[in-house]
Amino acid sequence: MTRSSELKHKEIINIADGRRLGFASDVEIDLEEGRIEALVIPITGRLFGFIGKENEVIIPWERVKKVGEDI
Repeated sequence: MTRSSELKHKEIINIADGRRLGFASDVEIDLEEGRIEALVIPITGRLFGFIGKENEVIIPWERVKKVGEDI
């Protein structure tokens, strides 16, 4: 079993092209059902973190194929 806090330390990889998307910054949870709904990954368009804006990508939990130690 993986805790939601541990998901923040796991790198998110797109299995279609092998691209590294980053690390989850948040987890959306359905409190009534007690299930994870989605992972939230920040996507920064900033130059060295100073210029630009921050967006996020929401990955629905049903699209997650594997959670593990290795990339």
